[in-house]
Amino acid sequence: MIIFRYLTREILLTMAAVAGVLLLVIMGSRFIRYFTNAAEGEIPVSILGTLMLFHLPGFLELILPLAFFLGILLAYGQLYLNSEITVLVACGTSPNRLLQVSLVPATLVAVLVGLCSLWLTPAGALHNAVMLEEQRSQLDFTALAPGRFQDFGGGRTAYTEGFDDGQARMENVFISERQRRRDGTPESTVTRAASGYQTVDPDTGSRFLVLADGERYSVEPGRHQAERLEFDTYAVRLSQADDMRELDVPEYASTAALLADDSLRARAQLQWRLGLPPMVFILTLLAMPLSRVNPRQGRFAKLLPAIFLHVAYLSLLLAALDAIGRGALPAAVGMWPIHGAFLALGLVMTAHAQRKGMSG
Repeated sequence: MIIFRYLTREILLTMAAVAGVLLLVIMGSRFIRYFTNAAEGEIPVSILGTLMLFHLPGFLELILPLAFFLGILLAYGQLYLNSEITVLVACGTSPNRLLQVSLVPATLVAVLVGLCSLWLTPAGALHNAVMLEEQRSQLDFTALAPGRFQDFGGGRTAYTEGFDDGQARMENVFISERQRRRDGTPESTVTRAASGYQTVDPDTGSRFLVLADGERYSVEPGRHQAERLEFDTYAVRLSQADDMRELDVPEYASTAALLADDSLRARAQLQWRLGLPPMVFILTLLAMPLSRVNPRQGRFAKLLPAIFLHVAYLSLLLAALDAIGRGALPAAVGMWPIHGAFLALGLVMTAHAQRKGMSG
């Protein structure tokens, strides 16, 4: 039990360090992208934290297998450099015993990966897709940064001087729009109002921007005249309830829904989700012989080949995912030959290392 706890602690601590670095890099890149969108007024800053939180399972399902793979590689590599594996073998610890010890934390990681891939990732992806689609279709003016002209797409540019204390009502609103009349002639409109707020019609679900105390000017290119309209209250429809695009795709579907779906894309997505937990055990089998180094090589000697091996494994799975979805690869064959090939490679490498006298 002492050896088991020691080896498990070394593997998990190294894995946690690697996973933390990878997660920081990936989430930082995604956060910068969302922050840029928020600065441009495409999404409100208030939803950034929620978006990142629901992206976390999707990151973890890919990061954890790689981090565990590198965790075994680096942890056992350090043990080889310190001759600790040699001492363990001299005390009667066999290579098979070391593999059994490694499979225990591998089971824990596989359960976490399965929890993410089969449940949390699709649920989080659907949640984020719905939030972003709502922002796209609703043209939410709460994303406006006070004191800046911001483009909302569709020829609409808006400006507000500021918000009230509750952030619900805009003050000194300016909106410029390019649109066409019913007869097809182009028209530019400029609307200025003392205040404005957003509301949703409970009957239709449509979202409106309600402006108060202002003027609206309509100008046609080539004309020297303009139409001017003064108003006490003026409502601009921002979206309709049915403006959202279809989100019924396999990437967002639950695993139970994929089991009942016979489409090629659904089968491909199901095999991808089911294949990630076994991938952890296969990578464990590959990492054991790769971790064997001598003191002259250093613990990072086989790090680059190991990363190439993992990249090849993951790239083949992604290629198979696309091929199954397009019908180029039979769903009955699917991704399982890829898992089987790397499993066989791991068994061959382990047997070869043991024949050479792998000290652990």
